[in-house]
Amino acid sequence: MGEVIALDRTTVSKEMIITFAREFDPFPFHLDEAAAKASLLGGLASSGWQTGALSLRMLVDAFLSKVASAGGLGFKDLKWKAPVMVGDTIGGTVTIAELRRSSGHPQWGIVTLDFDIRNQKDRPVMTMRLANLVECRTVEASA
Repeated sequence: MGEVIALDRTTVSKEMIITFAREFDPFPFHLDEAAAKASLLGGLASSGWQTGALSLRMLVDAFLSKVASAGGLGFKDLKWKAPVMVGDTIGGTVTIAELRRSSGHPQWGIVTLDFDIRNQKDRPVMTMRLANLVECRTVEASA
């Protein structure tokens, strides 16, 4: 526990924001520059769900594709701290907060991960805690 996993960075383009918003989060401040400029956000902003999806992709590339991950179990404490705007570059770290073996299925473990996603100005844009199911190296009942 406590291991910190560095994530790569990705720059969010206007095209990425609009494409995602059209499909999944069609609010005007994600789709229309004029409406976005007049909104509380002051410009075209990424959907928070897009920020989450991009963060998960970075986690898969940096960590989950290298372990026997069987998928997510859920998340909590999701906070969008600041909007991700056109041209922002996001990245950050994920810290292993907890490791435990499943009590009912000892061949599986649960890794709990704390996300700290930041923009190019080192400003936090998203935090959350994610639980992921992983295959254990040995099948032993927990003590």
